[in-house]
Amino acid sequence: MFTVALTGGVASGKSTVERLFASRGIEIVDADHVAREVVAAGTAGLADIVEIFGTDVLSADGSLDRRAMRERVFADERARRQLEAIIHPRVREVLRQRASEVHSAYGMLVIPLLVESGDYAWVNRVLVVDVPREVQRERLLKRDGISRELAEAMLDAQASREQRLAVADDVIDNSADLESLDDAVERLHRRYLQLAG
Repeated sequence: MFTVALTGGVASGKSTVERLFASRGIEIVDADHVAREVVAAGTAGLADIVEIFGTDVLSADGSLDRRAMRERVFADERARRQLEAIIHPRVREVLRQRASEVHSAYGMLVIPLLVESGDYAWVNRVLVVDVPREVQRERLLKRDGISRELAEAMLDAQASREQRLAVADDVIDNSADLESLDDAVERLHRRYLQLAG
């Protein structure tokens, strides 16, 4: 199966690009959804998190308190690395399995932390959604209603723009309007259909 990995920094517009490919009949597998699955209540992933971080990262219903966990790991790099060591290998395994089960002309994996999370050499193309850091920050503040400090910490915790661009086979500039974005997606969609054929 021909597989495209879609990545980009937080608040770069990956979700919009994902929807545009989906509207063209492309099956999407989202690493964020898989990441929730692998740490859902009752999973080995959540048990490993509790073993390291204690029960104060759990909500009243026994599920992971994602907000508390996010605040904790963005304040402590060691904690972030410990959490990633639990989640990333499990996510990679599920993504590879689901990529092999796609029925559309090609499959798309949305992997926000592709650069940070390890070995994805098995994907055929890496597509980076790119915007300047200042645009990311403003979108993040507006979207999540978080403090500027947390927004900066979230941006700092991710791979840099330069690191993402270094692994890109294809780049979409998402600092223009939706029509320009749709045109860029259409061009890439046609190219991926050719490559997959």
